[in-house]
Amino acid sequence: MTFKVLNPGLLTTIQDLGRPGYFHLGIPISGAMDRLSLRAANLLVGNDQGAAALETVFMGPQLEFEKDAMVAVTGAELPPKVDGEEKPTWTAFKVKAGQVLSFDYLREGARAYIAISGGITTDVYLGSRSTYAIGALGGYEGRAIASGDMVPFGDDGKVKEGRSLDKSLRRLPGNPAELRVLPGLYWRLITEEAGRNFFDDEWKVAPEADRMGVRFRGGRPMSFKEREQPFGAGSDPSNIVDGCYSYGSIQVPGGSEPIVLHRDAVSGGGYFTLGAVISADMDLIGQLQPHTPTRFVKVDMDQALAARKERKAQLGRIEDALR
Repeated sequence: MTFKVLNPGLLTTIQDLGRPGYFHLGIPISGAMDRLSLRAANLLVGNDQGAAALETVFMGPQLEFEKDAMVAVTGAELPPKVDGEEKPTWTAFKVKAGQVLSFDYLREGARAYIAISGGITTDVYLGSRSTYAIGALGGYEGRAIASGDMVPFGDDGKVKEGRSLDKSLRRLPGNPAELRVLPGLYWRLITEEAGRNFFDDEWKVAPEADRMGVRFRGGRPMSFKEREQPFGAGSDPSNIVDGCYSYGSIQVPGGSEPIVLHRDAVSGGGYFTLGAVISADMDLIGQLQPHTPTRFVKVDMDQALAARKERKAQLGRIEDALR
């Protein structure tokens, strides 16, 4: 069975937990930018945590359902409505055949996740249904959903309506947001003063933010140590001979505006990266609105691993709460 897209919203894509294993071939992992919210939405409606759902940005879609389904909306506070009647977020609710799911205005965060019982069942590409629009992979015919699309989903898992997740188990960025950073191989290229300024300054999310990366501006430009540029690196001190980028890497083209590479980013290039946002905080980036004040916080490997362990424990608490 299917739902019909009456209005796709600003940008609504099909996402699951992504397609790992192809990054070395230049194919990014893709998948939900806020993985914890996707997992929670799926658990609320009785799906496998990695089932495909909708990721919508800033403004939700309008969907007409062909059959009964259980739905949950997590992540950003984007209140859902069924035939105009508002429903709670982070809670499973019923949408009956012929009813229309729509959304009120955005109140907090940036990306909401719409899980439907049975999961979205579009074709699988390289092990995932996630939309990678630049490569025309996954999603709905390799793109975001559009008006008139008939999107298939699976069978109702018979989960009780009203299952909800307590606010203590949800996670959105603070104000200012704090993103923990592990300095990397090319940190050695900037001066000590530039390194201190990067962590001391308050940055703001730029409007140029999408699934490939999020730009920040407002901090002081970086200064670089004197060096002879290697052959093939170009003349700008922020250029290197092409290198690999890890997920979460922070590019600083020209030394002025950091860009955190996210789910659909390329796997390598010729800009230096001063480090990476730790994996435990990457979900938060998916919820940052433009102009959000942000601070980068320096951590070491032990702190990064401890944060990953705590994030895993948080997921365990969500699983226990919905068991």
